[in-house]
Amino acid sequence: MARDLLCAHRVDRGLRRKRGRRQHSRQGASVRGRGKRGAFSQAIGRSRGGRTTKIHALTDAKGRPIALTLTPGNAHDLDGAFDLLAIVPTPRRLIADRAYDARRLRDWLGERGAEAVIPPNPTRKHPHAYDAKAYKSRNLIERMFCRLKDFRRIDTRYDKLARNFLSGVLIAAATVWWCN
Repeated sequence: MARDLLCAHRVDRGLRRKRGRRQHSRQGASVRGRGKRGAFSQAIGRSRGGRTTKIHALTDAKGRPIALTLTPGNAHDLDGAFDLLAIVPTPRRLIADRAYDARRLRDWLGERGAEAVIPPNPTRKHPHAYDAKAYKSRNLIERMFCRLKDFRRIDTRYDKLARNFLSGVLIAAATVWWCN
């Protein structure tokens, strides 16, 4: 009887070799319910510069970070904007660069009584007016990002998982908040 089991095992190994040396005949991700895997779910996107991640931030009037989120580098900036604005109270004024110039964001802010200080995209046929004097204070956000990038771990992303990278960004942001 033991001899029959050994022979059956040899036959099974021979069949496996003919299938192409795969352990399982089915291709694809695991069916254990872990969800979709891959670089995009870890906030890593492909662009001309390589693999990148965008950090989206909201700051207060002093340039201290209030809320942070990550998106893949090839995702549109509005995705990160709506994620951030969903977790904080509606600001009185939102100062952003041209990448956030969209009617959808302006309408969303207008419904909530917030002023959108966003310069128009140069390709717009009918550019809208904005407060150029208030827009000059956007340098506070740029300086906050410069202070975040002083941390090597933030400047060059070494972490594979988005949650680990975001935790490093949050630690750096807490340090920036404390030092500012």
